[in-house]
Amino acid sequence: MTKFSILIANYNNGKYFRDCYNSLMSQTYKNWEVIIVDDASTDCSVETIESIIKNDPRFRLYRNATNRGCGYTKRECMKYASGDLCAYLDPDDALYTDALEKAVHEFSKDDIVAAYSQMMLCNENLVPDKIFGGTKQIYNSRYFFNCPTQFAHLFTFKKETYLKTSGINPNLKSAVDQDLYLKILEHGSVKYIKEPLYLYRLHSNGISQQSFKQGAKESFAKVIHDTMKRRGIRTINNKIVPEIYPNSQEIYDLLNYQTYKLHRLINKVKVTFNM
Repeated sequence: MTKFSILIANYNNGKYFRDCYNSLMSQTYKNWEVIIVDDASTDCSVETIESIIKNDPRFRLYRNATNRGCGYTKRECMKYASGDLCAYLDPDDALYTDALEKAVHEFSKDDIVAAYSQMMLCNENLVPDKIFGGTKQIYNSRYFFNCPTQFAHLFTFKKETYLKTSGINPNLKSAVDQDLYLKILEHGSVKYIKEPLYLYRLHSNGISQQSFKQGAKESFAKVIHDTMKRRGIRTINNKIVPEIYPNSQEIYDLLNYQTYKLHRLINKVKVTFNM
């Protein structure tokens, strides 16, 4: 039976963990483990999480000696994972009760390296509001960079595929998931699950919810540039890819064509006819 590793990188989000924990305990799919790595939280996260998971052997909690950031901590999670399939779950978010079961089912049907679903946007109390509208079925090619965002949570991937990559960049403070997505997609096909399996909490403390900030834009642009270099892309849409990273705007300018209606129409046709 396929084993599922749920990976949780925590920093000062212990107060939200109860909802996350309850959603895991209510999963219809039972063969799972949870790896939690705390990034030297300054609140009572560790104590809170320990009191909730108690002595349940399915949960393993590790701590960074010092605060190392999101990229390092998520990479550490993978170091301890023993499952065949893996997925990241933020400690302030939660899963639908059948999330793991439906993800595992997709891997049993098709030869894929990853599967992703829609996600439900929720308020600070995790009350569902609306489905995130950006998630779409994608056409995976070497020119796909998930910019603009077309998929996010829940992203499930094979551990054996992850081990074929260089892994998550430990120096990244943001755009960590984007780095993971693009590396995994270079090794095979991905399946879109057209229903929400992930509950995403919107609140003022969320790191990823500050994505409009220049720092996060820079991180994502660097991830895209690294991806272009890794894939050996020298030109894109007849424009030269810089050898050395310039700035975020130049990178995003290279991808402007991907927002054009004709480009999106062509991709939709390719997806429809599995070209």
